[in-house]
Amino acid sequence: MLKTKIISSLENVFVDESIETYTEISRISALRGERLSIQFIYRYEDAEKEITRIKFNVKADCELLNFANLYDVHQVPVIKPIFHFKKDENYLRTTPGLFPDLLEPRQSISPIFATHSLTNSLWIEIKIPEDSSFSGEYPLNITLTDENGTILSENSIVIDIIPIALPEQKLIFTQWFHADCLAEYYAVPVWSKRHWEIIESYAKTAVYLGVNTLLTPVFTPPLDTAVGGERLTTQLVEVKLKDGKYSFSWKLLDKWIDMCNRIGIKYLEISHLFTQWGATHAPKIIATVDGKKKQIFGWETDAHGEEYRIFIRTFLKALLAHLKRRGDDKRCLFHISDEPTEEQLEDYKKSKNVVADILDDYIIMDALSSYDFYEKGVVKTPIPSSDHIAPFIENKVENLWTYYFCGQCIGVSNRLISMPSYRNRSIGMQMYKYNIVGFLHWGFNFYNSEHSISRINPFVDLSGDKWVPAGDPFSVYPSRNGEATPSLRALVFYDALQDIRAMQLCEALYSHDEVVAAAEKALGYSITFDRCAKSANELLCMRETVNAMIKEKNGKNANICLQKSFKRNINEGDK
Repeated sequence: MLKTKIISSLENVFVDESIETYTEISRISALRGERLSIQFIYRYEDAEKEITRIKFNVKADCELLNFANLYDVHQVPVIKPIFHFKKDENYLRTTPGLFPDLLEPRQSISPIFATHSLTNSLWIEIKIPEDSSFSGEYPLNITLTDENGTILSENSIVIDIIPIALPEQKLIFTQWFHADCLAEYYAVPVWSKRHWEIIESYAKTAVYLGVNTLLTPVFTPPLDTAVGGERLTTQLVEVKLKDGKYSFSWKLLDKWIDMCNRIGIKYLEISHLFTQWGATHAPKIIATVDGKKKQIFGWETDAHGEEYRIFIRTFLKALLAHLKRRGDDKRCLFHISDEPTEEQLEDYKKSKNVVADILDDYIIMDALSSYDFYEKGVVKTPIPSSDHIAPFIENKVENLWTYYFCGQCIGVSNRLISMPSYRNRSIGMQMYKYNIVGFLHWGFNFYNSEHSISRINPFVDLSGDKWVPAGDPFSVYPSRNGEATPSLRALVFYDALQDIRAMQLCEALYSHDEVVAAAEKALGYSITFDRCAKSANELLCMRETVNAMIKEKNGKNANICLQKSFKRNINEGDK
């Protein structure tokens, strides 16, 4: 017996769950230029046969499937799903086991091998062309047959395409890109031809997933490195020291920027100028001194000492002059030190003062959680974590960013594997309501343990050697051919970015307050950073409401027929 369903992208399908666990959907709407994801799930149960071979057919009454990507949703082993002493009730599971996450592309509609009593999922991503003529309702039919052509199951969904395109993404989004991890995982020399090929391939995937800002390692980024330890050198700027004077070669940096231009990266996030967690030391910097390469700065360097002060000021002046000649200086975002605490405020301030006058016309931003840094004027562009953002919002800080990492695991959104997809995607409507201009996450492809002491196998260790809850260190898996394989979590987060764009489009037709009010009415509660969706239906209903408003103003039929599972009793109040 074969059971099948079409469900939303917000359901996390476990192989050991009954197919009845998941809610079937029969229709969904989307805008032109949107990438719409749904899932097709199937479960084979037979008292006499362990495995069966099934033919998979997808049919549509249009060319919509010409723009579809198919993925097999693979389960991955999770040893550490949560912090046991820092959790809430909105998790999928809190014990070790197999979790759905890895999306392996299907190159063709090849046969499916269904194993007895396992629930499996196929991910269908439809890229609706922005400049297409698609408009109205399009039925999508999925049929499974046996090898003799006998129909085993038939499922269908109606996709209602609203003939207006999503606007361009305004949110600045960076997810830190670790070039050293790629060199080490694929065992290739840093800045070799093959390393560059892999870097560009991964960066293209990052852009596909909504990243428009790339961490640019002018020097080896002083991030997640043990005090006194080091990460593999990935330094784009060549430094020479001769007769007490510094000079620089920009050849590799130019190659990096040219790559960014080629693939659609808008902003260059210059790597941190001082060490993490206090800004008291210099990054590892390699230079050619009298013809020999050697390390000239690092953990032994006093960040506020005269020697580093002279160097970093000389470097920044030369860097900005070069970037101005290229016309790229205003694309740059600068960092002092990552995640300074209140106790480290004075050290951070000293370090910033070393370079503040040179970078006065540029954005200096850092991930931090203490409002004091902003209130005392130390940081003009703070990036508070999503669970410490309230005072920044209350005090109406302009051009506000936010970020999360493993520590944001109670109440707020995150993309940890143990969190449901609707919690992951909740951050889109949250960032829209509060006019967040930028989002930062530290791990696009961090394949190291804590403090980068050792390497990990990302297919069996998703927590950095049991350091953080699984899913925090990376959002893509490494394929054998040097390309990034996306996680389910990354595509769901991209849907959150699309929610923002849809809400911004709706705002252009109504107003910001009207869009927020309609979204909150559909949800049944106020949108805040510490309140995430508790079901897929909540988010689906919110997004369908926004789409209906757009459709109405676009002069089309406003009476979008929402399936019953999307509906909520809006009189239930703010729960």
